[in-house]
Amino acid sequence: MPLLDKNLTRYGDPGFAAYLRNAYGRVHGWPVEEMRSRPLIGILNTQSEVNRCHAHFGPIVEMIRQGITAGGGLPLTFPAISLGEMFTTPTTMMFRNLLSMDAEEMIRAQPLDGVVLLGACDKTIPAMLMGAFSADVPCMVVSGGPMANGRYRGQLLGACSDCRAYWQRFRAGEVDEQTLDEVADELTPGPGHCMVMGTASTMSACTEAMGMMLTGGATIPATHQRRLRHAFESGRAAVRLAQTDLRPSRIVTRASFLNAARLLTAVGGSTNGVIHLIAMAGRLEIPFTLDDIQEISATTPLIADVRPAGRYQMEDLEHAGGIPAVMRALGSLIDREALTVTGSSLGANLATWRRDDPEHRVIRPLDEPLFPSGGLTIVKGSLAPRGAVVKDKAASPHLLVHEGPAVVFTSIEDLERRIDDPALPVTPESVLVLQNAGPVGAPGMPEAGSLPLPRKILAQGVRDMVRISDARMSGTASGTVVLHVAPESAVGGPLGLVRDGDVIRLDVPERRLDLLVPEEELRRRGRETTASQPDRPALGGGYRALYRAHVLQADEGCDFDFLRGRRS
Repeated sequence: MPLLDKNLTRYGDPGFAAYLRNAYGRVHGWPVEEMRSRPLIGILNTQSEVNRCHAHFGPIVEMIRQGITAGGGLPLTFPAISLGEMFTTPTTMMFRNLLSMDAEEMIRAQPLDGVVLLGACDKTIPAMLMGAFSADVPCMVVSGGPMANGRYRGQLLGACSDCRAYWQRFRAGEVDEQTLDEVADELTPGPGHCMVMGTASTMSACTEAMGMMLTGGATIPATHQRRLRHAFESGRAAVRLAQTDLRPSRIVTRASFLNAARLLTAVGGSTNGVIHLIAMAGRLEIPFTLDDIQEISATTPLIADVRPAGRYQMEDLEHAGGIPAVMRALGSLIDREALTVTGSSLGANLATWRRDDPEHRVIRPLDEPLFPSGGLTIVKGSLAPRGAVVKDKAASPHLLVHEGPAVVFTSIEDLERRIDDPALPVTPESVLVLQNAGPVGAPGMPEAGSLPLPRKILAQGVRDMVRISDARMSGTASGTVVLHVAPESAVGGPLGLVRDGDVIRLDVPERRLDLLVPEEELRRRGRETTASQPDRPALGGGYRALYRAHVLQADEGCDFDFLRGRRS
């Protein structure tokens, strides 16, 4: 429908509304006949100088605009909130659903025939897709791309895997402040999101596997000229998408999510990807659960040798052929009949891909994988009745089966106060437990799940311990960390009943996480008053109160209960 007649502002007089839009539309310099005949393609732009991962979007936006014009459309850029992981408190996860609402409502409210979603940093792409799925307008994603590799004294650096590694070494007294500062100077050498398989890279890769991005777009470095060409082609393709009215509800199916999950596990992707995929599926009422993730991970070899599970980084994966090369290597494990934003099947797109890794240096063949199964395991048991997630290929093998006494922190604030207390009753065999750090309890489910090791433990040369929480961790992190315990402490989950000294058993091969405390004792604890529980931060009104009242648990994707399902 032409720009002048679609989604008219409500004045009680549609003729007047069309006349007014005609007048104001001329501000752009478009002839009236163009406004009446060409599709209007929005560019949802999360560019922000505060969000440094998105600070380079200007030239990318311009190339998308040129592509839309070349394809016969009219481009209009409009803003959305931008979520930068390092500059947002308490965590960007608190505001993922807000960005999804922003995207949905602005796509709905404006007279758009299609939209290009431009994002990069961790929560932006899943948030925009959640909103676009709910609005169900023809759309596709363009990612800002990963940073180039960093280097320090001949060593490859990856943000933020090495920021965590060097910080732990600093806490252990192995490096000094000068070294830490020198590493910081090389850690993020330019624009783009983290250059390892963290959450940003993972979600770009999953989006491509889902069919919502043009082939090859996930891994192109932020500053490479191919990133600009990809943006141009995406703009042109968005016009075709709008002209054929190819909406997400026609493209994205259960097979699309299974492909995305298959890719997630094959590349050793972020645990956050589990939450985001479940949330996106919920918007389209597509059945997709933790059990699906587990089944896929158990039957998918990890074939991409990419950090933090492997050795290489996103720039190397791009040179090896990117996500299409990974999907080609997965062979029949990928459903090639799934539709994509090109209007063709995933298999047809992959058949034309000419770049791969002939030496199998970064992308292993299916019969010679890095690991025989994927990078994630879903554990359940008396401590996690509805499930928890372990990135087992980034964990210490000797801790995957472990039994030890709990050292409990009742909140993130409690953790910060006591983790380095010399009197902390902790040994290398202890299990560090963090409570009240989930969606409701924190609130916002921050990336606190990769608890710092106590200094007294670091001084003993220990570099990993079992850590359990209802929080998340960065996709760039590693260690034997059990995350997303559901239900969380703050809503009555058994994690909140753990006390110092309780024995916890983790058995990743058997997919079990159990609290070895008699049921009667747990019932007694459950009947106790909550006076000893920490007060949750006062939120007042506004969005934060809305968040706490309506956010779902991790196994349901942490979406708002009122946003799930088709509403378009």
